[in-house]
Amino acid sequence: MAFFYADEQYPKRVVEFLRTLGHDVLTVQEAGNANQKIPDEEVLAFALSINRAILTLNRRHFIKLHTLQPDHAGIIVCKDDSNRERQAARINEAIANLETLRGMLIRVNRQSVEDKS
Repeated sequence: MAFFYADEQYPKRVVEFLRTLGHDVLTVQEAGNANQKIPDEEVLAFALSINRAILTLNRRHFIKLHTLQPDHAGIIVCKDDSNRERQAARINEAIANLETLRGMLIRVNRQSVEDKS
């Protein structure tokens, strides 16, 4: 089980599927931080303060933040996938054998045309 902090635009259905897979996911909305235009640096700092890895679709900014601030609780950057259950499964698969997410940047891509698994 992993502890995640889903950023503001992260799809709620993916969060729900991750929860059914046994992960603990806190959303920006549940934390009372929605609609406040909080800078990504502060989102990352908040996630670290509560020891949760970030779940985000904001790949460019969080990849850059990982480079600038490698001491974090983990960052999972995803390409949006309209199949929310598949996206949750890919996240689960990507972290399944990891002991910790601390300091890690994990990229989760959507299914390609050739990859129909």
